[in-house]
Amino acid sequence: MEGIYSLLPEHIAKEIRAFIIAEAFSPQEIRLRLNRPIELNDGKDFRWISHLRLTDQEANYLLNRISDHSIYRLEEELRQGYITVKGGHRIGISGAVIIENGSVKAIKHITSFNIRISNDVMGISKPYLPLLYDHSYLSTLIIGPPQSGKTTLLRDIARYISSGFKEIPAKKTAVVDERSEICASLDGVPQENSGLRIDVLDHCPKSEGMMMFIRSMSPEVIIVDEIGSEKDVQAILEVINAGVTLMCSVHGRDFEEIRRRPALAPLFDSGLFKRILVLSNSNKVGEIIQVLDWRGRNLKDQGVRIL
Repeated sequence: MEGIYSLLPEHIAKEIRAFIIAEAFSPQEIRLRLNRPIELNDGKDFRWISHLRLTDQEANYLLNRISDHSIYRLEEELRQGYITVKGGHRIGISGAVIIENGSVKAIKHITSFNIRISNDVMGISKPYLPLLYDHSYLSTLIIGPPQSGKTTLLRDIARYISSGFKEIPAKKTAVVDERSEICASLDGVPQENSGLRIDVLDHCPKSEGMMMFIRSMSPEVIIVDEIGSEKDVQAILEVINAGVTLMCSVHGRDFEEIRRRPALAPLFDSGLFKRILVLSNSNKVGEIIQVLDWRGRNLKDQGVRIL
């Protein structure tokens, strides 16, 4: 949280810190909207800091802090509607959109910020790792709604795979970190607890990054976050054909919803994902409510012990 506080105007940071301590509230998001109360959201409930309202001057201060006083450095990220800062925290933005040739060129007159707090919860994947391994790691898809902990779980899986787990030796692990959230790299260097045998392409498009790794780094496992496009799917098929295990995530509520998406159909038709983890955002970050096989059958129903 200290990295986030350092970006905010001092009095706002002080008020938010005091509120969190006094209310024993652990936010996943901090939302700052121009001329409106500040909102803290923990994924299940929200709180207002009613007497704090973001001013134009404070919004400009925050934007300058995020961009290190050079907004032009962040033009590509602004086009995507968010900026990733040190620590892997993701700041969504909204305001007046500039359109050029039918596409978003930039966002100006920014009026709201959504600071999504990156959580590094170590050990949450540990009970499930034996289910993802059978002589080698099995290609795995993580399904979950927003704020369910998909990235947090992927980060923990990457840490164990690249460092070794019990009798399983460490594997050469490649992370295509398009939004700089999995490894929270700074100047391309992943944070210290990311794992030992890990290589990262930071701020790199998933489809291109996967192919770059296949050509140059001989990975045993590739990890990417939030697949969905046809380009992603084509790159994933190439990865599997190259004999590399894939660990990835996708937004969704359940297996059936994801299975019906036309862009992802080739992945399920080929039985690519041998394990599917379904997350919930009801109780805690990274809560796994189902472990499925490639056909969507619950392993628990097949007599497999699920912790």
